[in-house]
Amino acid sequence: MAAIPERAPNNGETIEADPDYTASLTSSIERYPVENGRRYHAFKDGSYVMPNDESELDRLDLMHQMLKITLGNKIYLAPIGDQSMKILDIGTGTGIWAIEMGDDFQSSEIIGTDLSPTQPSWVPANVKFEIDDAEETWTFQHKFDFIHARYLAAAIVDWPKLMRQAFDATKPGGWAEFQDFDINYYSEDGSLKPEHEVQKWITTLLDAAEKFGRDPNPGRKLEGWMKDAGFTEVHHERYRLPIGPWAKDKHLKTVGAWNLVQIEDGLEAFSLRLFTQMLGWKAEEVQVMLAKVRKDLRDPKIHAQFEL
Repeated sequence: MAAIPERAPNNGETIEADPDYTASLTSSIERYPVENGRRYHAFKDGSYVMPNDESELDRLDLMHQMLKITLGNKIYLAPIGDQSMKILDIGTGTGIWAIEMGDDFQSSEIIGTDLSPTQPSWVPANVKFEIDDAEETWTFQHKFDFIHARYLAAAIVDWPKLMRQAFDATKPGGWAEFQDFDINYYSEDGSLKPEHEVQKWITTLLDAAEKFGRDPNPGRKLEGWMKDAGFTEVHHERYRLPIGPWAKDKHLKTVGAWNLVQIEDGLEAFSLRLFTQMLGWKAEEVQVMLAKVRKDLRDPKIHAQFEL
């Protein structure tokens, strides 16, 4: 989902950023809580359901490669050109997208923000990372030529506010691109049935995310939110993401193989905090369900998929 601002915001305000708030990696930020054997972020503890431990960071890098393959070996779709730019990556995670952009656009400045300081220290000179909450008031000193965000499903309370802040922070003529999911699993051939454990699991997961107050399926709504915020030339693309290498199409088969691995690697991460805190399950009950889900995920007769 990419778009440009219709006009420059005109609020006449200058906001001074507090460098200690966004840049300093204090001991409190790195004092990570551990729940059910998984490590979670400390800054704004509880506002994000996914862990930030090594297993999850590895999965995020794997998913980066899957999405890159899905988009035809691209990491963005907006027609940004090759000029020098100021680029913002919201919810940068491991920082892999920002780092690749730094390598590809060496005369540009790339900032990646996240709740966790889990990015590498050795990065291109034109890339920097800041600890920040994208849902708080943005305090950047300048506007951006390109704002990018992806995989914020079940992470954002107020999407319209996020879009408005992105619009206000984008230079006139600049671009913003949001990539996100609709994780309602479905099959086109009826092979995914309500009685399958994987269907029971994703339905329960979506219900828990709704109770958490974060939309787990923002993908299809991005277009409307962007237009409401003031963006124009909004382009909406949808991509099928098979779960497993069952598709006949060679490209979809490859995407499906990668997707299966990242889902299996992420089952605990997706489920533990939501199921135990939102639904009151015991960790042992979650693990029993996930064992059954893994069996379904590996069943080549179940042609489940979701969409980017």
